[in-house]
Amino acid sequence: MQRYQWLLFDADGTLFDYEKAESSALRQALRMMDVSFEPAYLAAYQRINQALWHEVESGKLAPAELKLRRSEQFLLTIGAAYSPITFSANYLECLAGCSDLVAGAEEVLRALHEKYRIAILTNGLQAVQRGRLARSRIRQQIAEMIISEEIGYAKPAREFFDIAFAQMGHPSRRETLMIGDGWVSDIQGALQYGIDACWYNPGGKTRPAGSASIHEIASLRELVGWLA
Repeated sequence: MQRYQWLLFDADGTLFDYEKAESSALRQALRMMDVSFEPAYLAAYQRINQALWHEVESGKLAPAELKLRRSEQFLLTIGAAYSPITFSANYLECLAGCSDLVAGAEEVLRALHEKYRIAILTNGLQAVQRGRLARSRIRQQIAEMIISEEIGYAKPAREFFDIAFAQMGHPSRRETLMIGDGWVSDIQGALQYGIDACWYNPGGKTRPAGSASIHEIASLRELVGWLA
């Protein structure tokens, strides 16, 4: 008997190849301001971006505030006298155009779409996530997309899941599965809300203590054998 009705996927790092998109978008945005790309710039940007998203996940920073603060800190770090507002707009436009998928994402969603309704739940920015989904090969398989910037809350907050479930028509939590690579935002957020979770862990990260019962996959293709 089929256990789940809804499959909820994280976006960046789970369905979309965020590392590739981030590097490409940063190169393009720097080119627009006549600055040559250096690997140290990407490392600096990633440190700043990750730290700010941690603040978003902990409720200390609103998703909408992240865009400008991220650009301000990055430009200061690389010593570039450039408008952070313009840089942010350029970067987001470039990022929205990067719709490369994680290996297996397209074929897996096509297979699962025959039996399940599929939603994307993302701690992301509206212009980026809607833009890349519209350009992607998986857009026809996605029934709903819930974006933190649009609703004002981020995973793992209960309010994020409340709004997501309302948008999905209040499905049974027992019939819903969250799949994502973020341990705190995706896995802990889902478990705290009372829904099952599957940890996508292609890098073989060490499991946190006391998490042995959580289903774990190293490839999205494993979902077909399990769920299809």
